[in-house]
Amino acid sequence: MPIKISSELPAASVLESENIFFMTEQRAATQDIRPLKIAIVNLMPTKIATETHLLRLLGNTPLQVEISLVRMQSHKSKNTGETHLERFYITTEEAVRRKFDGIIFTGAPIEQIPFEQVDYWQELVTLMDYAEKNSFCTLYICWGAQAGLYHHYGIQKKLLKQKLFGVFKNKRITHADPLLRGFDDIFSVPQSRHTEFKEEDVLKQKQLVILAKSEESGVLLVKSKDNRQIFMTGHLEYDADTLGKEYWRDKNKGLDIEVPKNYYPNDDPTKEPISNWRSCAHLFYSNWLNYYVYQETPYDFS
Repeated sequence: MPIKISSELPAASVLESENIFFMTEQRAATQDIRPLKIAIVNLMPTKIATETHLLRLLGNTPLQVEISLVRMQSHKSKNTGETHLERFYITTEEAVRRKFDGIIFTGAPIEQIPFEQVDYWQELVTLMDYAEKNSFCTLYICWGAQAGLYHHYGIQKKLLKQKLFGVFKNKRITHADPLLRGFDDIFSVPQSRHTEFKEEDVLKQKQLVILAKSEESGVLLVKSKDNRQIFMTGHLEYDADTLGKEYWRDKNKGLDIEVPKNYYPNDDPTKEPISNWRSCAHLFYSNWLNYYVYQETPYDFS
């Protein structure tokens, strides 16, 4: 079954060209089924690209999914027009009046700023507290994962000596968890961040368990033992060219940036990168929707 989105959302034409099945609100209304209600709290500056990345993955499952895009009222977006935000997004104030089966918090390129100094931090805390009590499972990605672990468990992020940038191999720590069902023992995930949280800090929290980690890039996946929260440090949702666009953007600005590791063939940035994480990405989001959201949520919210 498809995701339910507005036919006028910019991502719709991209998904249609890729044969990703989505359904308009009019067609969804004729089906006698309650779709899963998923909120995406989009903190990325490139909101339209992030919408497309996540909708592509959420739309490739047998489940009908109704998407709500959420924006921060207390933050003025510099990269996405206000018309787009007003047309396709709801505010935090409206989001907390609704009910959702699952919530996704994206990353944001602000890792070097202390959490409390982020201009929308208090608003984000409101949403994280809401998600803890009103979402069957909440997925936190990259900076979102660091913010969630800090707010809910007091785990502080640490500044890296240099940016972690590239595609890194990860090892699954458990074979029993449904989130990694069907995964290879070793799988690749893109990373792009300046900070990390330490494995020993996670292990001190008895409510948390590590599902996958990397010798190069550290902890990848953490979940709460009650299955209500999942934290992922990497970006399985990235397109094949996302890291490349980031590299050339900063390179053309004259910034000191290294070629992303294990990304270009022979580490040659003039060559076209090849995705070796796409199948894992689809499997991850399918597993999350099925085992952590759909199997836990009742037909009647009340």
